[in-house]
Amino acid sequence: MAISTSRNRYYAGPKSDHFDGLRFFNPGGTPPRGLPDLLKWQFEGGRAKWPAQVPLAATAKPAAREADLTITMVGHATMLVQIAGLNLLTDPVWSDRASPLAFAGPRRVTAPGIAFADLPKIDAVLLSHNHYDHLDIATLRTLHAQHNPEVITPIGNDAILRDAIPEMRITTGDWGHATPFGPLTVHFEPCHHWSARGMGDRSMALWAAFVIDSPVGKLLHIGDTGFDEGRPYRDLPQKHGRIRAGILPIGAYEPRWFMQAQHQNPEEAVEGFLLAGLDHAVGHHWGTFQLTNEGREAPVVALEQALVARKIAAERFVPLAPGQVWAAPVV
Repeated sequence: MAISTSRNRYYAGPKSDHFDGLRFFNPGGTPPRGLPDLLKWQFEGGRAKWPAQVPLAATAKPAAREADLTITMVGHATMLVQIAGLNLLTDPVWSDRASPLAFAGPRRVTAPGIAFADLPKIDAVLLSHNHYDHLDIATLRTLHAQHNPEVITPIGNDAILRDAIPEMRITTGDWGHATPFGPLTVHFEPCHHWSARGMGDRSMALWAAFVIDSPVGKLLHIGDTGFDEGRPYRDLPQKHGRIRAGILPIGAYEPRWFMQAQHQNPEEAVEGFLLAGLDHAVGHHWGTFQLTNEGREAPVVALEQALVARKIAAERFVPLAPGQVWAAPVV
């Protein structure tokens, strides 16, 4: 295979069915919208008004370890996954804004559901991609100093991390790869998204979903994804068999003409839940940062309606609010 000699600042590996030598892409999928459409969306209005602040119903104080599977919502895409005696964080963001700037950009309307000081020892971070609401250098720097976790992330993102935190322990993988971590095996799977940290690095680092194979069952963390006719979900049962639980995004989806190629809506999340054959799921990526047009509670209402329409019991797919703890049912 030809090795890239491109201007990609993060990755110089071989071309593939999802890397053209300069940028990663979603094979067969609709590309995300570009700058002209972004400006059109921003100027057309229609954004619901969110509250400036929403108090936490509760702040969780997790156990040091959990033998089975417990998921605690911190906020947005940040969740503490305690599985088979290990503690994982997904896309950790404790910062006040999801932005490269401390004084501008989407501001969190709820405090983190776990105070940083109350975190148990973090063994690993699952980092799905490099958007600012998922890859937060300030949080990762503090995690490295206090917990020194292994960061497991798709190829290209390691360059960003090593530039900011040179001593960070990082494992990377491409779609279809897998890496062992203690009693777990973490599989890198395709999802339909894109990446960027600025104006000149669009899709130069990869995005991915994760399937975690553990002694207590399998967990799907789909990451940020458009539904893409079900492609991120439909091959999972054949490849991985029964998946005990999933972490699926349900927010940041309006207007559909702009967001459909990058963020699924709650109805599509339910369809993905069925395609993947999940026993249970939790919904995330809603209610913390206002990124798009829908109201803060709209994803929860739409999820409830979609579950009713598909005759799925509400307890099988639960939208988690910050501070809420979900213990996986035994099935």
